Amino acid sequence: MTTLSLLITGKVQGVYYRQSTLKKALSLGLSGYVKNLPDGAVYILATGHQEQLEEIIAWCKIGPPAALVRDVIVKEMDVENFEGFEIRRG
Repeated sequence: MTTLSLLITGKVQGVYYRQSTLKKALSLGLSGYVKNLPDGAVYILATGHQEQLEEIIAWCKIGPPAALVRDVIVKEMDVENFEGFEIRRG
């Protein structure tokens, strides 16, 4: 298992990015969370197998239909175990 942080920039708030990420992450069997950041970016912390994580990264580069993704910055983190995947606020 691997844990990655993903920082997604562009027009990614107010376009159902978090809700769409939640749906995609659950369909892939990932655990972790997604949240909006004050600067307009979206932050994801996800734990899963390499193949699952590669799929979520590819999806994040496109996002939901109304999103305009500028960049996805991926960093490997210390492994964290989560129960399920959720949207966090604040």
